[in-house]
Formats: sequence, C-alpha cells, structure tokens
Amino acid sequence: MNQQVERALRARKAIKVISGLNNFDLRKVSTILEAAEAGGATYVDIAADVNLVRSVSNICNLPICVSAVEAEQLALAVAAGADLVEIGNFDCFYAQGRHFSANDVLALTRETRALLPNTTLSVTVPHTLPLDEQVTLAQALVECGADIIQTEGGTSSNPTHPGILGLIEKAAPTLAAAYAISRVVNVPVLCASGLSQVTVPMAISAGASGVGVGSAINRLNDQIAMIAVVRSLVEAINQTSLVF
Repeated sequence: MNQQVERALRARKAIKVISGLNNFDLRKVSTILEAAEAGGATYVDIAADVNLVRSVSNICNLPICVSAVEAEQLALAVAAGADLVEIGNFDCFYAQGRHFSANDVLALTRETRALLPNTTLSVTVPHTLPLDEQVTLAQALVECGADIIQTEGGTSSNPTHPGILGLIEKAAPTLAAAYAISRVVNVPVLCASGLSQVTVPMAISAGASGVGVGSAINRLNDQIAMIAVVRSLVEAINQTSLVF
C-alpha cells in the first residue's frame, strides 16, 4: 500500500477526493486534483482511463486511485501509473438501472486481484444490498484480497429536512454500513458518498479509517471554493482523530 495512504488510514484521517468515474474532462479533473492537493487531501480517485492517468500524473503529487467496474481497465490504468485501484463508485450506474449483486462484486474482485496481485485494492460494497448482506459481502471481499472496503449510499438517499438534519439523513446509509462493516473486518473501511463537513466526523466515530468525498467538491465550478471545502473536511477529520 502507498505509504502516504497507509499512514493516513492507520491514523484514521484519510481523505480521498473523487473526481467521478464518468468524468474524463482533463481540465475539470485537473482542477479538482489541484484543489485536493492544495486543500490537504490524502489521495485522489479518478476514472480508470489510461490517457487521463498519464496526463494527471504530471500535475498531481498525491497518490492516484483509479475507479472502474472492469478489471482490465484497472490493470491498464495501473500500467499507466495509477497507485491503487477501486472497484466501485457504483452510484453513477444506479440511475441507469444497473445494479451490482454480491456475486458480481466478488467475481470482479477475484478477476482484478488475479490481474493485479500486488496493487492495493479497494472495493465498494453496494448499498442496494440489505445491511446484513453488505456485512457478509465485506467479509468475503477481504478473503478474496480486498485491502480496503468502501461504503456508499448518499446519492440514493432522500433527505426530508433541510440544513444539518438533512445532511445527516443523506449520510445515514453509508454511516450505517461503515459502523456495521468496520466491526467485522480487519482492513480499513473508507466511508464515502453523501458526506459533508457535518458527517465526516460521524464517519470516523462510526469506525471508518477515512472518508471519500466527491460531489461536495466536484460539483463546484470555482477552484478556490473547492480548496475551501477540502480544507474544511481536513479540519473536521483532524479534530475527530484527536479523540482516538
């Protein structure tokens, strides 16, 4: 595992900034990555596209994670310079009606591990599964070689209240999964999807070793605003880590 990522996970204050599995716009991705680095993020997560990986490797000093739902894409991206891989960021597929079963994720994990036996492998547990099945799947994924388990759920949650209460409602699915999974696996859990400055500390308190944040940053059009959000997340997670 990349030493920078490993240290942050061990300290329970890793922050991954996600540019989006379907975001291939080099200008936009570069803006997000520059903001992540300036704001103090631990590492970044981009689409597993060879040309994109080669391009951003020249401008980003943070470890680069690539995301895809095809093992061969992940392997090609590692050959192009990616540091670690993520099976997941499934959220963007749900609106298309595509869902991933436990068997789908297990098969993809085995295939990816076979192609990349020495690369750090993070795997997302689909929040569309009942919570008890998420826990069972997480345990099976670790047995198959997953180094990090990631949770999700924010894009499909439907908050009914505005403000802080709404932010907590939005993060509830991924927080619940982080709590349940972190208690049964011996690898770091990364809590992602639907998180904010309000709920990042809750993720760490729930048992996560770090967080993944995407839309809270990549939906912004101003890099200064992006940097400010990343810094606020860093401050929130640093304050929380002092408790442990």
